[in-house]
Amino acid sequence: MLQDPLFVIVALAVGGVLVILAIGIGGFARGGDFNRKHGNRLMRWRIIAQAVAIALILLVVAVRQSGVF
Repeated sequence: MLQDPLFVIVALAVGGVLVILAIGIGGFARGGDFNRKHGNRLMRWRIIAQAVAIALILLVVAVRQSGVF
């Protein structure tokens, strides 16, 4: 699986979502100035990253079903 480039791209996208989510949860838990400055921005980035990850997953499923790769 690690030699499949589509799997690696999807895994990186999902990992990116996980990193953004962890930073957002950490900032929310600590509160304070960081959360006030960056909380909404991190939420927007997480939603965008999730949309990209889901689109990539759907693309991989479509490509696999078509038999191209």
